[in-house]
Amino acid sequence: MMFTDLDASQYNYNGVFFNAELEEILSKMIACYNLMVTDNVSLTNDENSIRDILLINYLKNNKIRKQIGLMNYLFDREVPEDITIGRTDIKIQTSNTFQDTTAYFTIECKRLDAVNTSGKTGLNAKYIENGIQRFVLKTYGSHYSVNGMIGFVTQKLDIHQNTKSINTLLTGDFKHITTTQVLTNKNILKGFDFSYYSTHNTATDELTIYHLMFDFSMNIH
Repeated sequence: MMFTDLDASQYNYNGVFFNAELEEILSKMIACYNLMVTDNVSLTNDENSIRDILLINYLKNNKIRKQIGLMNYLFDREVPEDITIGRTDIKIQTSNTFQDTTAYFTIECKRLDAVNTSGKTGLNAKYIENGIQRFVLKTYGSHYSVNGMIGFVTQKLDIHQNTKSINTLLTGDFKHITTTQVLTNKNILKGFDFSYYSTHNTATDELTIYHLMFDFSMNIH
C-alpha cells in the first residue's frame, strides 16, 4: 500500500495511519543505512557530517530513491521550523505537506558512544536532553504527534544494553519528562534489530517517538 495515495485526514484513526506511514519511511531509511554499511562508507565522528552523507548520498539520491521506493517523499536537512524555535536535522515532506505546510515528519540525529553511558554528561543524556525533551517541549514540531530519532553509534557497544541505560536515565535523572512507555523494541524492517519506540505526554497530547540505532562504529575514521 502506498500511503501517499490516500488522504488520511478523512479517517477517525488517522494517528494509526501516520504511525504506519512513518514506519514505512523509517524502513527505507534503514535500507539506506544497510547500503552505507555495504558500501563501507568512511565517516568522521561528527553528527552533521554523518547525517549529510546519509541524507545527500542516499535519501536524496534519485537512483536510490527509485530503487527502494522513496519517490513520494522529500528530505531536507537542518530546516528552521516555521512554528517553533527548533532546527530539525531532517524534515520529511509527504503529499499532505502540499495541502498543509505544517504537516511533515521530523527526524533528530544524535551521536552515541560508550563513554559515561549512565551519567548526565554522556551522550545518552544528550540524546534525551537535546532530542526527546525537545520533542516533548515542542521545540521541534510534531504535527502528527509522531516523529523519529536516529542514534549514530560511533563506538562499539551493546546497543540493546545501551538502550536500557537510556531508559534508566529517562526514568531517573529525566523523570520530569512524562514518559508513558520507555524505549521498547519495535520491529520495523526484518533483519534490523535496533529499532524502538517510546511514548511521552506533552502539554497537549501523547507523543510517539521512533528510535533507530545505526551502528557506524566500524566506519568512523
